[in-house]
Amino acid sequence: MTPMIDVVFLLLSFFIMTFKIIAPEGDFNIRMPPKGTQSDSLPSEPIRIKLYATPGGGLSSISYGENSLGRDFTALRRTVLQHVTRSGGPGKADVEVELDPDAQLRWEYVIESLTAVTGHLGPDRRIYKICDRVKFAPRR
Repeated sequence: MTPMIDVVFLLLSFFIMTFKIIAPEGDFNIRMPPKGTQSDSLPSEPIRIKLYATPGGGLSSISYGENSLGRDFTALRRTVLQHVTRSGGPGKADVEVELDPDAQLRWEYVIESLTAVTGHLGPDRRIYKICDRVKFAPRR
């Protein structure tokens, strides 16, 4: 009987020493509305921005929803800032931007559009945020 108890304690100590604690699955970072408030509003649709490329990989035009902005990243920044301001302002609005660049578009234009929608450097050399949530459209 004593050897069997020794083996059980050895197995128990082995499993205790090798047990790895992992984060629980399904633990999501979700912001819920405060208690007592009633929220009937659905999440807003993302701002869809399409970047069209020329055959050589250059930027042909920028489309904000159904509106064409030409090749002007400043106009893109102003338009997104107006949308965010109507939704509560930078930092308070729960606005998401979806970038949809053409496959052959050079990355410099994608990065410049990403910079235009997330924020800008003001004349006082401070960074002003516009939108924090940016995603890329799924590949077609």
